[in-house]
Amino acid sequence: MLKGMFTAPDPGRVRLRTSARAVLGVGSAVTVSHLATGSLPAAIAGGLAAMLALFTVGDATVRAQAVTTALLPLVGLPVLALAAGLHEHALPRDAAFLAVVFAGVHARRWGPRGQALGIFGFMTFFMAQFLRAVPQQLPELYTGMLLSLVAAGVVRFALWCIERRNPPAPVPAPLTARGLARPTTRQAFQNTVACALALGVGQLVSDQRWYWAVGTAWWIFVNTASRGETLVRGFRRVVGTLLGIVVGLLVAVPLHGAPVPSVVLVAACVFGIFYTAAPSYSWMMFFVTVMASLLYGLLGVLHPGLLVLRLEQTLVGAAAAGLALALVLPVTTHAATDAWIRRALVAVRQCTAASARRLAGDAQADPAPHVAELELLLVRVRVSLAPLLHPLSPLRARKARALEVMAHLDVCARQARGLAEVAADPEASHDARLTAACLRVEAALHALEPAACTDAPAAASGVAAPQHHPGAERALAHLHDLERALAALAAPLLSSPRAPLAGT
Repeated sequence: MLKGMFTAPDPGRVRLRTSARAVLGVGSAVTVSHLATGSLPAAIAGGLAAMLALFTVGDATVRAQAVTTALLPLVGLPVLALAAGLHEHALPRDAAFLAVVFAGVHARRWGPRGQALGIFGFMTFFMAQFLRAVPQQLPELYTGMLLSLVAAGVVRFALWCIERRNPPAPVPAPLTARGLARPTTRQAFQNTVACALALGVGQLVSDQRWYWAVGTAWWIFVNTASRGETLVRGFRRVVGTLLGIVVGLLVAVPLHGAPVPSVVLVAACVFGIFYTAAPSYSWMMFFVTVMASLLYGLLGVLHPGLLVLRLEQTLVGAAAAGLALALVLPVTTHAATDAWIRRALVAVRQCTAASARRLAGDAQADPAPHVAELELLLVRVRVSLAPLLHPLSPLRARKARALEVMAHLDVCARQARGLAEVAADPEASHDARLTAACLRVEAALHALEPAACTDAPAAASGVAAPQHHPGAERALAHLHDLERALAALAAPLLSSPRAPLAGT
């Protein structure tokens, strides 16, 4: 696991630069908050707000990111006032927390901005429990949060701007889905039930630190789409938390909240959270747990029993998430994976059609966006297949099927990418053989997913040129390999998911 964290690909060193920027942004936010308020809780609140702003805001452009960051206080400040005002009233506080959970998950229907605002609202309520905020503290907490968001924004958008051009991740459900057919609505109910179970059992375990169980149940559902994905995420969270507690016992407890080493280690944890978030959820949770231990040390309440309690509450939250998945509107791994695969095949078809039109002389046809979408979809397919590929998975036939599907889809992506590169060559010209090859690819796609390929193929447009251009030869090679990969997908996709594949 450690080797994978350091060997995971980092094109353009984006993860490295984003992590270093996070340390600068959070460090600046904490410094400004502490200087302005002189309050440790306000500095911690400001640091967490800055970290959330840098971590959760993921819009496609810098302009959209700035707008979302500016909207965070409109959600966070009222939620913080609500949580502080209900601090001494357990039942209303719990009901309000669950309402924030439901609204925060349901907000994901509005894309990256809704996701960021929903997470910020939930974590603001969570933070109020962590700090035991009361109404008298609101002025300093407001000041700390607002100044921190400004400081983080200056770092992100003025001092060190790293623009993200990737479109938001697509969803498998049609945009016309309503009610419980909409993934965000279904997950809102699932997550609320999970958090309610975690809250109830967590309070039986500890009436002071119950919110850890709720936080675990909430975060397990983020960026998951199926029962299997969520269970694997819960397992990884428990593993990362356990490792973090071990280090907390060995490092944070002996420090006794010493300011300088604790602050240095918190900065290292912030870097680790951002650097490992994409490749390893377990390592991210490791750094989160170590950071929480150090913060409790700074607040003067850290002791070994508190870290053991954190593990117990993590187990409670993970178990609550598992029960909610099994009982409330469950979505199987097969159903979720199948939806992502079908969307990937649509992207292959669109890329092929656009490439063919481009080679036929249509300068407006551009396969590049479809290639980018295909790459994003394949990431989601891998995430969805992770439960079947997990070393502890007992489903050998389904694991073999998943490996074969992923291998063939990788070939499809590689050939689609190569075809798009050929089509981008201004010297490449149309060849009559391309029409037949594109139609064969279209037929192979129809055989795999007739419903997803209702449009007529655009491969036949243009006038065939008698010469055989080298660009056309390369395009034909990509199309032939793509056709073979699609044909090979028929066996694992169209047969029963539990039946063994031929030769296995």
